[in-house]
Amino acid sequence: MLIGALLIATWVILLVRYPLRALPISLGAVLGLGLVAGWVLWQEQRERSLLAQLELRLSHAPEHCPASQPLHVMLRNQSPQPLLNLQWEIAAYAPGAQVNLVEVRHDSPRYGGPGDLQPGAQWEACMPLPSLRPGYRASTLRFSAERLQGRFAD
Repeated sequence: MLIGALLIATWVILLVRYPLRALPISLGAVLGLGLVAGWVLWQEQRERSLLAQLELRLSHAPEHCPASQPLHVMLRNQSPQPLLNLQWEIAAYAPGAQVNLVEVRHDSPRYGGPGDLQPGAQWEACMPLPSLRPGYRASTLRFSAERLQGRFAD
């Protein structure tokens, strides 16, 4: 923080003392920072649009999955790019409620998708349930994936 403040103070002093030399360099630096910021925003928008094209369904399916992993996950990549990795958090809601019933703890399971999923491909897996608040049964809840983070091939 101190180094940043020192750099800004030095830049202001140089700009005041030598405006004809410092101004073109400052404008070039601002243009460079603007280009980098624009590229980062474009990449984030691209990632958001590709993540929106994924179909991720979660359901409590003890008849389809082992007892230790009763959460059935189905992921379909409907984007034009191969999905390299995907991570998400699970939320559980009672019918008609908007309160997340998942207890977030340090030992909560981490959820992630396949290593490589081509466009149009589908992946299914069984995963463990997250820790739920006391008094709720998983069979009565609706599960959804939130805070998706993914990486796609270029």
